[in-house]
Amino acid sequence: MAVGIVPTSENSAKYNGRITWFVVLSSMVAATGGIIFGYDIGISGGVISMEPFLKKFFPDVYNKMKQVSKISNYCIFDSQLLTSFTSSLYIAGLIASFFASPITRTFGRRPSILIGGIAFLIGSALGGAATNIYMLLLGRVLLGVGVGFANQAVPLYLSEMAPPKYRGSFNIAFQLCVGIGVLSASLLNYGVEKIKGGWGWRISLAMAAAPASFLTVGALFLPETANSLIQHGKDHQKAKQILQRVRGTLDVQTELDDLIKASDKSKTVKHPFKQIIKRKYRPQLVMSIAIPFFQQVTGINVISFYAPILFQTIGLGASASLLSAVVTGVVGTSATFLALLIVDKVGRRAMFSSGGITMFISQMLIGGIMAAKLGDQGALSKGYGLLVLILICIYVAGFSLSWGPLGWLVPSEIFPLEIRSAAQSITVAVGLIFTFIIAQTFLVMLCHLKSGIFFFFGGWVAIMTAFVYLLLPETRNLPIENMEKIWRDHWFWNRFVCDEQDYEKGET
Repeated sequence: MAVGIVPTSENSAKYNGRITWFVVLSSMVAATGGIIFGYDIGISGGVISMEPFLKKFFPDVYNKMKQVSKISNYCIFDSQLLTSFTSSLYIAGLIASFFASPITRTFGRRPSILIGGIAFLIGSALGGAATNIYMLLLGRVLLGVGVGFANQAVPLYLSEMAPPKYRGSFNIAFQLCVGIGVLSASLLNYGVEKIKGGWGWRISLAMAAAPASFLTVGALFLPETANSLIQHGKDHQKAKQILQRVRGTLDVQTELDDLIKASDKSKTVKHPFKQIIKRKYRPQLVMSIAIPFFQQVTGINVISFYAPILFQTIGLGASASLLSAVVTGVVGTSATFLALLIVDKVGRRAMFSSGGITMFISQMLIGGIMAAKLGDQGALSKGYGLLVLILICIYVAGFSLSWGPLGWLVPSEIFPLEIRSAAQSITVAVGLIFTFIIAQTFLVMLCHLKSGIFFFFGGWVAIMTAFVYLLLPETRNLPIENMEKIWRDHWFWNRFVCDEQDYEKGET
């Protein structure tokens, strides 16, 4: 028996429609939330490696940098206050995600996107104008509020707007935008680091306002999804008109009927958080927790948050470290674009497996080189330093072809409408919890585990690759409202789904 493989449903062909400019433009505006998220991820690692920024806000770390000969390579940046600058965004996003869930469910996807854009705007203004650590952290907190709302609403919006046949590609646009945001931040950090006077970091922090403005203004003109319109009212005609516009055809009755049926079912659920713990939703609950957890313990945020610091650890200078972060950003964005092109042809499981193997091998090699060649003082030779950079790029490419985009795509497409907003909020919350934990603890872990940090994350990559192979069925080309079929046909999950359904029938 092939573990976890489910044949593609014939339902993928029953809906009419094509990719229209209307759905493309709407999705491009919504996916801008990913650019801001990626920008915030990428910008923090760059500015905390800039000496003027450290001197102003984190003088203890700055003084340790000047005493490098007395301190281990791995411990120079070990500061809880410094990591709070990075991690405060994610704890704020975690709290905001719980407010975003009922707003997204009650008022629709568009209001949450709009709230996220406004929070991003205010946060970027505070960060760029910061004169003390309190303004700086408050700006990061507001950016976190934006992350909480945008990450709750945007993946759902993209999955609901996209034609089922191309849902993977449309949803990966969010992760592509995250990669573009990281790359943009790395390029900007590299450029402003050279500004005389040491105020370039202000530009880095304030420029988040550019994509935030685009998202906020664009959200005012975004159409609500047909799923959301049906869920919130009886105006099925308006929902039908939206479907006709986004699908580019008048014949949308079959899809509309499925949406109405799913909505009627969802309205019988008054407390989605209580509903999701029922036995029949066990697969979705497990995936809503496991996938975002695994996405974070790949170790990718070690690269995303702290790439310049990591490169300085192996002996590169500040400017070279920022340039190396640009290189990894280019690789990640390119690989994500490739994922967008192939995800609906190759499928989710194959991409998860190949990406996991690539990440595991590269992390083992990086850890081995650093263990053998990098001591507490000094630096890697030029040849080994270049080899580590190449291996990090291979690792980033593996992530960007698998857990990067699929970590957002799969959760957004597997939840039935009646628990969708609750399950998505769990996904976002779990992701933010572990993003916060890793952001807050990485520099301490680097100081104590040293090169072993790569073996630590590599072990998790091995576990998650096995998890996907055994327990995640293929979702390619299956309409989002008919996704329950994959659990009924799965070798492991069918015992939960079918048993619960039989129990409910027995009660009636």
